[in-house]
Amino acid sequence: MPSDSESRPEESAFPKEPMAIVGIAALYPGASGPEEYWELLNRERPGGAVTRGLDDLHIDVARFGIPPAQAGAMARMQVLMLEAARQCLSDAGHPRRPLPAERTDVITGTCFGLDRQQANALRIEAGRYAHEVERAAVAAGVDEAAARAAAEELRSRTARRLGASPHDRVGEMASTIPARIATAFKVHGRTLALESAEATSFLAIDHAVHNLRREVSDAVLVVAGQRWESPVVTRALRAGGLPGAMGAGLPGQTYDRVGEGVGALLLKRLSTAVRDGDRVYAVILDSSVRHDSRPGAFRPSRSAGLRRALAQTSLRAAGVSAGSVTYVECAGVPLGPQAEPELQALAGLHGGALPAGLALGSVRERLGNTFANAGVAAVSKVALALHHRRIPPRGAPGRAAGSGAPGTALAPPSPSEEWPAGGDAAPRRAVVHGSSFTGTVCHLVLQEYAGDADGDAAGGTGGARRPAGPNASPGPAPARPGPARTAAVAAPVRRPEPIAVVALAGRFAGAPDAEGFWQVVSSGRTRIGPVPESVLERRLYHAPGALSLTHSYTDQGAHVPVPEEPPGDVRIVPARHTALDDTQRLALAVAAELLRGRAPYPAGDPGARGAAGRLTGRGLVAIGTNLGLTRERRANARLSLQSWDEETGRLAALDGLSPLCRKALLASVREKSPGTGDDDALSPGFLDGCLASGVAALIAHEYRLDAVPVGVEAACASSLAALDVCVGALRLGTADFAVTGGVELACNTRDMVLCSALGLLSHGRIAPFDQAADGFSPGDGCGLFLLKRYGDARRDGDDIVGLIRATGASNDARSLIAPDVEGQLLAMRRAFAEVDFGPSAVDYLEAHGTGTKVGDRVEIAAAARIYGSEPRARPLEIGSAKSFFGHTFAAAGSAGLLRALLAMRAGTLPPNANLRTLNPALDLDAIPAAVSTEPSEWTRQPGLPRRAAVSSFGTGGINYHVLIEEHLDGR
Repeated sequence: MPSDSESRPEESAFPKEPMAIVGIAALYPGASGPEEYWELLNRERPGGAVTRGLDDLHIDVARFGIPPAQAGAMARMQVLMLEAARQCLSDAGHPRRPLPAERTDVITGTCFGLDRQQANALRIEAGRYAHEVERAAVAAGVDEAAARAAAEELRSRTARRLGASPHDRVGEMASTIPARIATAFKVHGRTLALESAEATSFLAIDHAVHNLRREVSDAVLVVAGQRWESPVVTRALRAGGLPGAMGAGLPGQTYDRVGEGVGALLLKRLSTAVRDGDRVYAVILDSSVRHDSRPGAFRPSRSAGLRRALAQTSLRAAGVSAGSVTYVECAGVPLGPQAEPELQALAGLHGGALPAGLALGSVRERLGNTFANAGVAAVSKVALALHHRRIPPRGAPGRAAGSGAPGTALAPPSPSEEWPAGGDAAPRRAVVHGSSFTGTVCHLVLQEYAGDADGDAAGGTGGARRPAGPNASPGPAPARPGPARTAAVAAPVRRPEPIAVVALAGRFAGAPDAEGFWQVVSSGRTRIGPVPESVLERRLYHAPGALSLTHSYTDQGAHVPVPEEPPGDVRIVPARHTALDDTQRLALAVAAELLRGRAPYPAGDPGARGAAGRLTGRGLVAIGTNLGLTRERRANARLSLQSWDEETGRLAALDGLSPLCRKALLASVREKSPGTGDDDALSPGFLDGCLASGVAALIAHEYRLDAVPVGVEAACASSLAALDVCVGALRLGTADFAVTGGVELACNTRDMVLCSALGLLSHGRIAPFDQAADGFSPGDGCGLFLLKRYGDARRDGDDIVGLIRATGASNDARSLIAPDVEGQLLAMRRAFAEVDFGPSAVDYLEAHGTGTKVGDRVEIAAAARIYGSEPRARPLEIGSAKSFFGHTFAAAGSAGLLRALLAMRAGTLPPNANLRTLNPALDLDAIPAAVSTEPSEWTRQPGLPRRAAVSSFGTGGINYHVLIEEHLDGR
């Protein structure tokens, strides 16, 4: 156990080594590739007609090894990001140059729903629409058989029009994108998707820097993109006064419109890039983010003070002065009226006035607001400018009339010009500012790399050199060999301080809180049963038996009612609460349990700081969730149904109706169908309810946490991926506390139909490790955890529920759907490489346990290789929370971690439900291990705390393994 002296990360443990940008990809209207992007940025006159857009790019998916059966189910963003990844790696010289594939991460960023998500939601909603057509036709005098035929014809047309496929559920997932990239390029590091509104790609870059700095990765591929798939979102943006709402600006400028684009960056530690002989575009000296939390509807931060404080912190961390920066890229806002806080913050850094030689620019002048892509677009621009030592054409801030302060008028663009060197031969430096409408602000410090500016990335010239000048940041650390790539459990390199879980909360089927959760587990009785009619309308969507693209063959699940009222300690007006997505409302209710008595501001008194014991310092709220929320999908589907009136009128079965009767029939269908979605998009709070990171932002805002919010998707491993993000931030010292976990409502018509189409659901109830196991049952739920560094928790006198000792992650880079033993082994080995104990010291394994024959067999086979590799004093106990609460998808890892921590606290090994006959093919005796149906005492091994492991494995070969430990006072 660690001592209190280990409470904070040491600077020497994580040196501030610069991060090298060694590859760039750019797919934007009018530009494909970094060279064309640089040309676009340097055109004298921005704007004008765009002759080539993202949809005009022809990309052969066969080159990425994607089977034709899956290609049609892919979101267009998947295709674009695969191409961006290929382009970025090619720009860095691969495959001719080596890539540290075993430890290369893939982090992607998107925002709002993808086209495949919208199409799938529309297809499901069409079933209800077709039913209304049938009902109205009968009322109009059409024979029942003919009316039924009309409805079936409409369903068939819908399926053809939207390209229905059994692979739709996998093809629509945001996390499938990084998984496909990992598979295509055979990389085995961490694989996840992030979302945080316009700050999305800034946070992706920030997380990449964290992983490289902590040396859990040797290279990180960051890919971020934005397409505007839904008209309701763009309407909502305008209604909220966001991009597309404004009309100001010079002729031809585009910064006040939404834009589209996909970009990528390949990052390495500078020492690694030097060792590998990479061409270095530029180096990142620091990446920092902060959040401005205010209750109520999401809105951008207007705080110049927050921006100035963030910039000061970032520059100090980079080891440079504000005066050494000669270019500022304002990525978050255009250089117009919205830039006032940015300009005030800049002026404050320079004694109240902007220096005459400071150049300002905004990539939004050329691209518009590319939202999730904004950070990558801006950093790519600055890296290219530093590499070419030229500043692209830019606007310049004027002065407000009658004011002596920096104004917001926009001067005419300046031409492209040579970027002069810094004083005293210091390297050229730039900063990038970013912000989001949820209140996050971002700051990066970049510097030129004084290597061979014309070096060939593919030629192995080894031209990278140390930055020049007396004010330069420290040069690269000595080149060091990468970690061993062996099959054995690696010896610990050093990481790490344990992370304390100081509070937990949850709501799952039959369990309104964490205490209720443990009561359900202790009872041994499952909470899976027929879902309510409000969840699955059986006459429309339930068809027991064969697989179908339009119906679910099961009606079993573990449903959780969504709270109708906000928790009592937050002040949300009813209209706003109603406008939120169901997952946001559920997570907010669970957050009330988690943060009771801990939020910085007391309940009912948002103007005063709380007493001792409340959260202080910087924080992070990272929540595992589906990055395409139901709220947006449903509104888009209902709006799209309006276009079907004409097609409905052409149905052959309705040919006998007069034009007047047809008109009356369509009017009746519209009257009975749900709302169109158009009014929704203009209602207050609608946009907030479409934002996946809004789950995290809602918690941060309503509880006034000084914490950056982000949504994380890693398929069924999303909760543990979010946990891993938080553990990394705490250990690196960029956060002092974190709220993490996961939420998803998997009991819904869309997911039940889509999962049935692939045959993933059980025809009865999920039965992990049972001989008759035939799939999983969906479940709703949310589990949240409050984390601190162990020493800080001891200092603050917190009740420590348990300790996170290690998080291991991998991608098997093999199959999109089938689980893989080697991939799971890699995650387990990486976890044990971080701790000072072996597998035999672990008493309990909370397994992923999906109840599929292949999944259970692969998971136990992997566990046997690790947990059976050493002599055991007693059998390893194995269990799965899914037997009680179903498969909660993004919340699955949170359910498993909640169960393991509560079992540890109770000193009880938890039982499993639905287990009749243990599957003999699992060969548990080889470990040895047991799967019990009754609770039993969890005795400690002599002199040791209780220890457990939690596994989550997701679609796309994503694997996470977490090691936890009981906290014993006095150790």
